Amino acid sequence: MCELRAVFWDVDGTLADSEMEGHRPAYNEAFAKEGLSWHWDKNTYARLLFIAGGYHRLQSFAREQGTELDSEQLYRVRLAKQEYYLRRAKNGDVPLRQGVRRLVHELKASGIQQWIVTSSSFSSVKALLDANFPDPDTFCGCITSEDVGRPKPSPEGYALALTRSCCAANEVIVIEDSHAGLLAACAAGLACLVTPSVWDHRITHEHHQACAVLSSLGEPNYPATLLKGFACPESLVTVDYLQLLLLEFSGR
Repeated sequence: MCELRAVFWDVDGTLADSEMEGHRPAYNEAFAKEGLSWHWDKNTYARLLFIAGGYHRLQSFAREQGTELDSEQLYRVRLAKQEYYLRRAKNGDVPLRQGVRRLVHELKASGIQQWIVTSSSFSSVKALLDANFPDPDTFCGCITSEDVGRPKPSPEGYALALTRSCCAANEVIVIEDSHAGLLAACAAGLACLVTPSVWDHRITHEHHQACAVLSSLGEPNYPATLLKGFACPESLVTVDYLQLLLLEFSGR
């Protein structure tokens, strides 16, 4: 029997709605500070998320506007954006996704390791975790952009998390929201539960690779909708449900 020993959490779009409610408004504040008339609404930012990395998104959007940002402008915008994002995260202005807080506490109470595996920076992750999970023992560690050479969909981050957690692949469930994250988990040989971001339209083409797909992790008064996989009792993702998914995945 494969026993669940660890859950690897993605951050942006999975743990929290940090893309739309954190990074996007932080970019807009940075644009204003730099004297740029740009404003990224949700649809614009969703489109730009197909471009990996903030540096490349900025360059691509600048070209769309018929201009170029020099290296000093890019540096100032990115530095200001990071400062504004950290302030929002520390102030609790970046909301967790539905069911996340409940499941994190349930996993901790059950003694199951929890690791962060993200393409974001450590400072961004720390600000979000400090505001929402002040107990430093909630998560065993973080794999961030500073720890790997390639972002998702490379499996490098998940492979490193396996090494640091001392877990076997058949003892771990990944929770992701995006096309790139799902591909990274699958490439690392890990079972992946997906709670899709409404902004990533590519994810629907990869549903068959996930062990289950639900609209969210669910709350007692806000049940999750099952899109693929085993029926989820009470429409809540629980430790028992994650164990069921791991068994199903290991038996494939």
